[in-house]
Amino acid sequence: MRRAIVALAAFLLVAVTGCSVAVAGEAAPAGSGSSDGDQALVEEYYDRLNDAADEGEDVLRQYLARTQHPDFTDRLCDLGGLTMHMIPAMSTFRVDPDWVPPEADGPPRGVVYVLGVSISVREDGALLGEQIGSQRVVVLDGRAYGFSPCPLGR
Repeated sequence: MRRAIVALAAFLLVAVTGCSVAVAGEAAPAGSGSSDGDQALVEEYYDRLNDAADEGEDVLRQYLARTQHPDFTDRLCDLGGLTMHMIPAMSTFRVDPDWVPPEADGPPRGVVYVLGVSISVREDGALLGEQIGSQRVVVLDGRAYGFSPCPLGR
């Protein structure tokens, strides 16, 4: 928000005075700050999650256990026979440094990212539903970690 205000103030200053002002650096979308390497890790996280889901509930459960954030390994959920595919909207990928998982004392270690995802849930191959929502993924020590989804009512 502050960047937007500073940019607007600079624009108004130039517009009012008629002068040009050169600013050093490269333009970046507001709220960015993520590295391309981290974005690639998060894309790979979702690719592998979907590959695991294609193999079935057991493989997906194992993948989610391996990629659960190390500080929250006690928070795995039983999928109850469900599999899911998550398609990330990488255009929404941004840093979310203030996010704290429910019932946690503070943010998880690593760089927290939030992005929109389209989730489809299946049981025995039959589509139960689709939903769009936000998910957090954390990059820590060069690896992407997630937080195991917990199906409601399961």
